[in-house]
Amino acid sequence: MTTRAELTEKIVAHKTYHGKKWVDVAAAVGQSKEWTTAALLGQLSLSKEQIAAASGALDLEFSEEEIALLMTPPYRGSLPTAVPTDPLIYRFYEITNVFGSTIKALIEEEFGDGIMSAIDFTMDIERSKDPKGDRVKVTLDGKFLPYKMY
Repeated sequence: MTTRAELTEKIVAHKTYHGKKWVDVAAAVGQSKEWTTAALLGQLSLSKEQIAAASGALDLEFSEEEIALLMTPPYRGSLPTAVPTDPLIYRFYEITNVFGSTIKALIEEEFGDGIMSAIDFTMDIERSKDPKGDRVKVTLDGKFLPYKMY
């Protein structure tokens, strides 16, 4: 029996070994590179059609069991520890620790008491050229959900 974590490792190893790019897999799947990457890393479920497209783009055959795993809504959360140890992921943790209360205050001032959805949500990751060194631009775009009174 293959676990979802083992399947993720298989996909990433195959993709890396064969020099495939997430953006190319996403184009075949018909979704954004951010969504497709999250799905193939085990954080979202895919349809049979999306799995077939990803299989073709990756040149990787999936067993029936693996297809079922890819179609199953996952237990979300991809970090192995409460505080991330990977330096790149830790920067986002650090941003939240330092600027989280600022982000919260500014969202509440603009929208009121509520949250930004991570379900009705899009993300975009881009490279911006800069003479002092390329920049990483991350855009998080979530629907505002006000807290209800009852």
